[in-house]
Amino acid sequence: MKFKKEYLILVLIIIVLSVYLYRYNADRELYELPDIAPISGKDATKLEIKKGESDIVLTKKDEKWYIAPNEYPTDAGKTKKMLDGIKDLELTALVSESKNYNRYNLEDDQKINVKVYQANDLKLDIDIGKTASSFRHTFVKLSGDHRVYHAQGNLENAFDVSSDSLRDKVVLTLKPAEIQQFNITKGSQTLAFARTEVPVDVKAAENKDSQGASQPPPKMVWQVASGEAVNESALNQLLNAVSNLQCEKFIDDRKKEDLTGPEFTLELKGVQDHTLSIFPKAGESDTTYPAISSGSDYPFQLSASQVDGIMKEPSALLQKPPADGKDKEPPKTDPK
Repeated sequence: MKFKKEYLILVLIIIVLSVYLYRYNADRELYELPDIAPISGKDATKLEIKKGESDIVLTKKDEKWYIAPNEYPTDAGKTKKMLDGIKDLELTALVSESKNYNRYNLEDDQKINVKVYQANDLKLDIDIGKTASSFRHTFVKLSGDHRVYHAQGNLENAFDVSSDSLRDKVVLTLKPAEIQQFNITKGSQTLAFARTEVPVDVKAAENKDSQGASQPPPKMVWQVASGEAVNESALNQLLNAVSNLQCEKFIDDRKKEDLTGPEFTLELKGVQDHTLSIFPKAGESDTTYPAISSGSDYPFQLSASQVDGIMKEPSALLQKPPADGKDKEPPKTDPK
C-alpha cells in the first residue's frame, strides 16, 4: 500500500512537471527573438553613435577608422571593441513589453543609439541601455520594435564614448634600440649623444679565447663629444618614456606652427627621425604642458607627471662624479 502511494506521488510530480514545461514552451512560442545578421568590422563602413547632445560619426578609409568631419584617427583598441560588439550581437531573452524604458536607461535622454552602415545601406539601428546586474547582458531595443531585450555582453561599456576618448592619443612611437643619435635642448643647454661601438676588454677577450669561445662583438655605448661618462640608466629611461608617448588631450583650436619658443626639445635620429618639443605652461596653476611632435599632426597636452619624466637637464644624463672625487694631495714621504 505504501509503495502504491509513493508511486502515485511520483506520477503526480511527473504530470506537474510536464504541464509546467508545456506551458513554459508555449509561452516562449508567443514571441520569437529577432534574428540579427552578424556584421563584421570588415563589412561595416560607417558608425553613428548618439547619446543626448553627443553625435559621433566614424568612417572607414583604407581599413582605418576616423572621426568625422576632421578625420581624426581613432583609438584602434576602442574601435575594435565596438566592432566586436556589433559582430557578436545576439539577443538572448525578451525582458519587457511595457514601454517603461526609464528603468532600463532606454529613454531618449539616456539611451545610446547606434547605427551601422555598409556603404549607404543601414544594416543595424539599435538603442543601448544600461548593463544588467550580472554585467553579462545589456538592455537593448531595436528600431521599430517597442520591446526590450537582453543582448549578450556589456555593450554600454563599449559604446558609451566621447569624440575625445575615441581619438588615438599616441603622439610619438619609436624603438629605443633603433635610435643612434639624439640631441637634448633645455633652455640654453644643449647636449648631443651618439651610440658608438667600443671594443670589449682585451683581457676578458683573451680569457674567452683561451676557453675556445668566439671573439665577443664590440659593445654599443652612448657617448658625448666631451668624453664625459654617460648615465646610461637615465638616458634609457628617457628613451623609454617617449617610445610610446600618449597625450592627455589634443589642442584643437591651435595649429602646430602656432606654438613657438619651446622650453625643451628632443631630436632623435635612427631608422626614422623623431622630434618632440615641450612648451611652457600657459599659467602657473595649469597641470598640463603644450607640446608638438613629429608623430602627430596636431598640438597636444602632456601631463605634469609625463613632463617630469622627460624634461631633464642635459647634465642629468651624464655620470655624476663620486662624492669623494676631489683631487687629494699625494701622501707625503719621509725625506730620510
